[in-house]
Amino acid sequence: MPVTPVIELMNNLVQVHEELLNISKEKSDRIKEGDMDKMQAILVKERKQIRLLEQTEKKRQELVDAWFLSHFPSSEEATITKMLEAMEQEQDKEILAGVTAKLTERITELKQQEELNRVLLSQSMQFVQLSLDLMRPSISNINYGSKNKENEEPNRSLFDSQA
Repeated sequence: MPVTPVIELMNNLVQVHEELLNISKEKSDRIKEGDMDKMQAILVKERKQIRLLEQTEKKRQELVDAWFLSHFPSSEEATITKMLEAMEQEQDKEILAGVTAKLTERITELKQQEELNRVLLSQSMQFVQLSLDLMRPSISNINYGSKNKENEEPNRSLFDSQA
């Protein structure tokens, strides 16, 4: 089995990750703007890309497994790294290594962008919570006087009970 279909699928994975990275950057902009209507549309787009990513990754794994079955039937671990070690054609090996490095780079960028989005969302939630806390008075501040202070004058009856 030739390695070309694996390389093509790896290129597809790079494209899907690039699209996810663009969506993630767009999410950052919407978080900063506070535009939740557009954010909902972005999340729908993101879910579609994630489904496409899962399908493409499944196909990639199937192709790598098929390549290993045709070249090394007794091999236990079918990974791209093992495939690169086992490949004999230098040109295909270089192309696959380059695509793999590019994919790794995109995944790293995507993780960093998603971490930024997580921090932005966390800060937004803290701001919203602070705003709500400022708008809602606490129960202890409702009365102006102190609850713990007793009247400083002892209670005296108008009638002298000893007489």
